[in-house]
Amino acid sequence: MLDTHARKYIQPIVEKSADALLKTGFTANGVTKIAFAIGITSGVFIYLNEPMWAVFALWFSGYLDVVDGTMARKTKPSSWGTLLDISFDRLVEISVVLGLAFRYPDSMWALLLLSVSIIIAMTIFLTVGALAEKQGVKSFYYQAGLAERTEGFILFTLMIIFSTYLTVITLIFFAIQLFTIAQRMTEAKRILQ
Repeated sequence: MLDTHARKYIQPIVEKSADALLKTGFTANGVTKIAFAIGITSGVFIYLNEPMWAVFALWFSGYLDVVDGTMARKTKPSSWGTLLDISFDRLVEISVVLGLAFRYPDSMWALLLLSVSIIIAMTIFLTVGALAEKQGVKSFYYQAGLAERTEGFILFTLMIIFSTYLTVITLIFFAIQLFTIAQRMTEAKRILQ
């Protein structure tokens, strides 16, 4: 939801960052790889009980993930870059879930439910993106929903910082994911039938 509706407010800052990185010789795929390298450490920081570093790594990698897409659109987006971007995004999210699961094993069952819901939501999102004829600003049709990447980062942040309530926050995230799955399936039926 926030990715779809709030992007216009941060896009001017993203544009400046993208222009600066392009001027210094960075490529979109290079920034995607840097974002991944930073983001994947968030799970390690969670496991090492360094929640502030984990949150910083998560959000900084997320910002670079937005910048790399803008860089790609300013140059020439590639299918390979899109694949890297989507795959690395999921790996960063997996690192957070694994970091939390290994640090807080009592919440592992809730984190497993959340992981399953993320897999289902992303399967629908990517399948509709591949099958829909509409093209958006991104390289495929982008299905909006209640839980987009920014909402996920907000919830991951709450899970990391307020670990005492990890199971409850995880189950709230799970419920939001289920709602998003229903939203996307409803839209998919309308678009694809």
